[in-house]
This record gives sequence, C-alpha cells and structure tokens, in this order.
Amino acid sequence: MSEISSNQSLNKILDQLGINSTKDKFAPKKMKDQLGQEDFLKLMTVQLQNQDPFAPVDNADFIAQMAQFSTVTGITQMGETMKNVSNQLSELRIASATQLMGHSVLVPGRYARPNNDGSISGVVDLPKTASNLKIVFESLDGEVLHQEDLGSQVAGLIGFDWKDLPKEMVNSKQQVLIRAFTGNNGEGEELSTQVFAKVSGTSKTNDSLMLEVEDYGSVDASQVVRFKN
Repeated sequence: MSEISSNQSLNKILDQLGINSTKDKFAPKKMKDQLGQEDFLKLMTVQLQNQDPFAPVDNADFIAQMAQFSTVTGITQMGETMKNVSNQLSELRIASATQLMGHSVLVPGRYARPNNDGSISGVVDLPKTASNLKIVFESLDGEVLHQEDLGSQVAGLIGFDWKDLPKEMVNSKQQVLIRAFTGNNGEGEELSTQVFAKVSGTSKTNDSLMLEVEDYGSVDASQVVRFKN
C-alpha cells in the first residue's frame, strides 16, 4: 500500500471516529515523547497491514485495544476537565476572599479591637452547662474595662457583644484582652474564645488562600466560618 493511500485510509478512519488530524493547523502541538490519538491509529494501521494473513488479528483483540485506548483518552480528557474546574473554583475563592477586605472574620484568640460598628464581639466555646458565664474585657496593662454576665448557659458556642464602648476607644481602635470564666465571680474555669478581627489583605500560597487578619497574621480562608461588616 502506498504512503498516500495509507494516509487517506488513516484520515478516513479519523473522520469516522470524529478525531481531527494533528496536521490541522489549529490543533495543539504534542510533545515528541507522547503518543496521541493519531499515533495510536497509525500503529494499529501498520499492525493490520503487516499481520499474518493466515493468523489475522482476532476481532475481539482489536476491539479490546480500541476500547482500552478510548478509556485512556476519556481519563485524560476527564483530568483536563477537573483541572479546569479546579482553576475556576480557585478563582471563585480568590474573588470571595477579596470581598472580605475591610470586614471582620471570626478567629480563635483573646485580643480584639472595635469593629466597624464600634463594638467588640466574639464567641465562647462552653464545654458543658454553666450556672453563669462571665466575660471580662481588660486593657493590655490588666485594668478591667468592662464585664458581661451572661447568666446560665448550656454547652456550645455562646456569643458575646460589648456595644457601648467609650468613644475614645472606638476612635483609637484600642486593643483589649478578653477573658471568659464560669461561675458567679469568675472563680471557675477559664474558657477559650474566638473574636472578630478585621481582614486587611489576602494572599495565596500553593493551594491555600490566606487572609491577612489584624493582630493575627495569616489565617487560612477555609477555616473562616463567620464574618460581619
């Protein structure tokens, strides 16, 4: 069989299978060390041309080879699709994180500053029911600035909010220390707290999207579950 008729037969097979020839000027170039669809079909065509006429390739083997190649091709295409979806999700996450700029997000910690609405707020992780939950707001030198008695509370996340801050504290964005205790006089167990802190920027490291949070540095955006204006 001449090279021209062989190429014509190959192109006919490609057309029947709905596969564009890699000679198409719009087709992407393949790496030289990779076999594509046309390369596979060329190898198969050569195999058929040079088979023993007294022991031709079994139809079942031929179909199995085609099915195997179709499966590999499908997996490759699926991988490219998943990669595109992953890139789109990454772009969506970046856009969502950018919208948090200037807002406050809930992060584990005990230090807080007045939010945009002039309040200091957060939550306490209460491991068991308590007869009284007390929140104490202190200056960095230990002076008690304010206290909140939240009364009897069941186990879970309990919110707190100091709204009537002195004007000078709001204007200066004064940092305060927040401590949470069980018991009427704060003599019980000290509890862990989470506070709302302002997002000042975003960054991306490898596969993680990070939020730059005031007083707390870089925080993984996937760990943020609450935010407020």
